[in-house]
Amino acid sequence: MEQQITRILIADDHPLVRGALRQAVANAVAGAEIVECGSLADVAKALEARSDVDLVLLDLAMPGVRGFSGLMVLRAQYPSVPVVVVSGREERSVIRLCIDFGASGFIPKSTDMEAMQGAIRTVLAGDVWVPADLDLNGPVDSDTVDSVRRLASLTPQQVRVLMMLSEGLLNKQIAYELSVSEATVKAHVSAILQKLGVESRTQAVIAAARIEAMSGAASGLTD
Repeated sequence: MEQQITRILIADDHPLVRGALRQAVANAVAGAEIVECGSLADVAKALEARSDVDLVLLDLAMPGVRGFSGLMVLRAQYPSVPVVVVSGREERSVIRLCIDFGASGFIPKSTDMEAMQGAIRTVLAGDVWVPADLDLNGPVDSDTVDSVRRLASLTPQQVRVLMMLSEGLLNKQIAYELSVSEATVKAHVSAILQKLGVESRTQAVIAAARIEAMSGAASGLTD
């Protein structure tokens, strides 16, 4: 019987970090097929080419990513592919939000090699992994929970449109960037407003920025 190959995608724009993660994966999973990506666009291309990826190790701060947008896009577009965030940020609020947005785990970049290997095996076995000393069961602000739920309901394209709105782009500019019509952009904006429960583009941008600001993401999770 032919042994099934485990395919793992490493997404980080720093070659040294990718190298460390590659070593962790190779030690954790014998014979794993490893694909390395340096941007969210590369991740999308790789997943379009092969949807049978068993795990994505995702850095939050990469080209093409704003705050949690990369995680949101991957979870919306490829819901069957587990995503583990690997980040230099170690605050409970950041980790909690990643899990709430659908991550299957969170590995701080300061994690030692043995623990990192164990984390990878845990997630591949179908469980969620976070640092052992982290309690995710503490009290959570109900408004934050509602905002996360609403943001997580956006489609991948709606996430992209919202991020471009956050950058101050006009409908015409967004249409050009996404190679769609202005009418399509307007439809996306209307859907975003409805899903977020707001009445204007500005309120939508504020809703997205609030989640980033809560964890320091506005300054620390962008690239």
